[in-house]
Amino acid sequence: MQVRLPRLFTVRVLVFSLVLLLAFVLVYPTLHSYLQQQQELAELRAQVAAAERRNADLEAEKGRWDDPAYVAAQARERLSFVLPGEKAFRVLDPESVPDTPAVDPGPSSTVLDESATQPWYTSVWQSVEIAGTAPSQERAPTTEQPTTPDGGTQPTPAP
Repeated sequence: MQVRLPRLFTVRVLVFSLVLLLAFVLVYPTLHSYLQQQQELAELRAQVAAAERRNADLEAEKGRWDDPAYVAAQARERLSFVLPGEKAFRVLDPESVPDTPAVDPGPSSTVLDESATQPWYTSVWQSVEIAGTAPSQERAPTTEQPTTPDGGTQPTPAP
C-alpha cells in the first residue's frame, strides 16, 4: 500500500482561481465607478443642502427688508444717515482713544482740515498749482570774471 500525498495545486484549484481572477477583472472597474459615483452623489447632495440653507438665509434677509425699522437701522449703520435734529458722531479708531482728555492744541491748519475731506488727487493737483504759481527767483548778476579756454582769467577793461 502506497500512501498518496495530496497535491497542492490541482487542476480544479487552478481553474477556480482563474475564474475568480477573471471575475475580479470584470467586476472591479464597474464596482470602482459605482463607488466613485456614490461619493460624487454624496458631495452633490451636500452642495444642494448648503445652497438650500443659503437660499433660506437670503429669503429671511429679504423678508427683513420689508420692515421699515430694519431699513432705517441699516441706513443709519451703513450710510451714516441721521434723523433731522440729531448729531452724528463717528469714532475713527475706538482702540486708540486715550484715557485722558485731549488737550486743544489751538487753531488747526486749514490745509489739514481741507485735505482730510478731499480725495488724494485733489491735494496733488493743488500742490501742482501752488508750485506753478510760486514766485520765481531772479538770478543776481555774478561778479565773476570770464575765463579763457586755458583756465586763466581775462583782464577786465578799465572804465
